[in-house]
Amino acid sequence: MAAGAACAHARPEWALAALAALGLLLAARAAARLALWLYAAFLRPARQLRRRYGAWAVVTGATDGIGRALAFRLAAAGLGLVLVGRSPERLAAVSAEVEDRHPGAEVRTFVLDLAADGLAARVGALEELVRGLDVGVLVNNAGACYPYARYFHEVDEALLRNLVRLNVEAVTRVTHAVLPGMVERGRGAVVNMGSGASAILPCDPLYTVYAATKAYIDQFSRCLYVEYRSKSIDVQCQVPLLVATKMASIRNPSFTPSPETYARAAVRRIGYEPRCTPYWPHALLWLLISIVPEPIADR
Repeated sequence: MAAGAACAHARPEWALAALAALGLLLAARAAARLALWLYAAFLRPARQLRRRYGAWAVVTGATDGIGRALAFRLAAAGLGLVLVGRSPERLAAVSAEVEDRHPGAEVRTFVLDLAADGLAARVGALEELVRGLDVGVLVNNAGACYPYARYFHEVDEALLRNLVRLNVEAVTRVTHAVLPGMVERGRGAVVNMGSGASAILPCDPLYTVYAATKAYIDQFSRCLYVEYRSKSIDVQCQVPLLVATKMASIRNPSFTPSPETYARAAVRRIGYEPRCTPYWPHALLWLLISIVPEPIADR
C-alpha cells in the first residue's frame, strides 16, 4: 500500500515535468520564429538583384501605385527597366522621371492593355521585345479590384471579365512569355502580387471574385516556386494588405503604407520566401487575424 501511495505521488511529478518540458519547447519554438521574423523584417540584407538574377526587370502596371514605386526601387538597384502599361503618355512620363532620378538607367516601354481582347498576341509581342534582354526579374503587378463592395450577383460582365483577365490570364500569360528566357539563362526571379484578401483573411465577402483570383495567384506562384527552384529561379507571391493606391481608394493612411514605403520593403524580400508580407505592420496584422477563429471571422 505504501508503494502504491509513492507511485501516486510520482505520477503528478512526471506529468508536471512533461508539461514543463513541452512548454519550454513551445516557448523555444515561438522565440525562434520571432527571431527569424525580426531578422527577415529588419536585419536581413537585400539580394543583389542584378548580380544574382540579371540586368533587366519587367514590371507590369508600372504607371501608378505599387508598380510605379517598384520601378524606381528596381532602377535604384541597378536594373534596366521594361515598363508595361496601357497609357503611352503615362509610360513616357514614368520613363523620363526614372531617367531623371537615376542617370544612366536604361528604360524601355511597352504599351499593353492587359484587359483588352487578343491578349495572347499582344503578350507575344512583349515576348519578342524581351527575347534578347537579360531579364532577371519579372514583377506581375497589374491587377483589378472592385470599385466598391458588392454581392456576387451584382458584379457586372465588364468587371467580371477584367478581374479574370487581369488577375488570372494576364499574370499567367506574361509569366509564360518571360520565364523561358530565365530557364535558358539558369537564373531569375518572378514576383507576383497577391493579396491579403486571399492569403491573410479567411474570406473577403463582397469582394468574392477579387479574392478568388488572388487565391489563384497564390497557388500559381507556389507551384512555380517548387517547379523552378532547382533551375535557380525564385518565384514569390507577395501578399500585402491595403496600400494607399488608387485601387484601394485610401488617401490618408494610418496602418496603410504609401506605395513608396511598400516598394522599399518589397524589394528587400525578393528572392527569399515563396510567400511573404513585406511590410512588417501587415505581418503583425496577419498574426492577429490568424488568432481569430474562422467562425468568428466569417460573421
